[in-house]
Amino acid sequence: MENLKGKRIAILATNGFEESELTSPKQALEKAGATTHVVAPKSGTIKGWNNGNWSKEINVDAILDEVKSSDYHALVLPGGVINPDLLRRDDKAIEFIRSFFKAHKPVAAICHGPQMLIESEVVEGRKMTSFPSIRKDLENAGAHWVDMEVVVDEGLVTSRSPEDLNAFNAKVIEEVAEGKHKEQTV
Repeated sequence: MENLKGKRIAILATNGFEESELTSPKQALEKAGATTHVVAPKSGTIKGWNNGNWSKEINVDAILDEVKSSDYHALVLPGGVINPDLLRRDDKAIEFIRSFFKAHKPVAAICHGPQMLIESEVVEGRKMTSFPSIRKDLENAGAHWVDMEVVVDEGLVTSRSPEDLNAFNAKVIEEVAEGKHKEQTV
């Protein structure tokens, strides 16, 4: 396993995140030595979603207004249906996401998380995967969608669903260890 000691990872989420898609990458990154921060639009806690019901609350470590991509080495975007739908309407969240691409830093999105990448206008020409229901959205935004458990395109890691978390987590750790990717840009 890669050693990510000294690496700081932002996990951008809000209410309605898919619980496993936040907690599993967070735990894997921390086990590899990274420091993770749950970044959200507001302080306090955010509530997860699990098996069609509201689930546990997660503490927010940093407020979107108070952070920038230069504070972190990479960005993780958990899915869920509600979480990305709320965040893609938040201009600060979209600019935060875009700033990682401008800085050539690794970004990872799972399930419905790529909806935020569509809104950030960073998917055109990229090979990606996602939850099947947003395939057409990604294709209409110019992405080349494939049905694979994990896809890596120049520092952009995408996966389909919680069933793919082991492969997703491994690739996120690998890309963070590699660092910046020249072709990871807007």
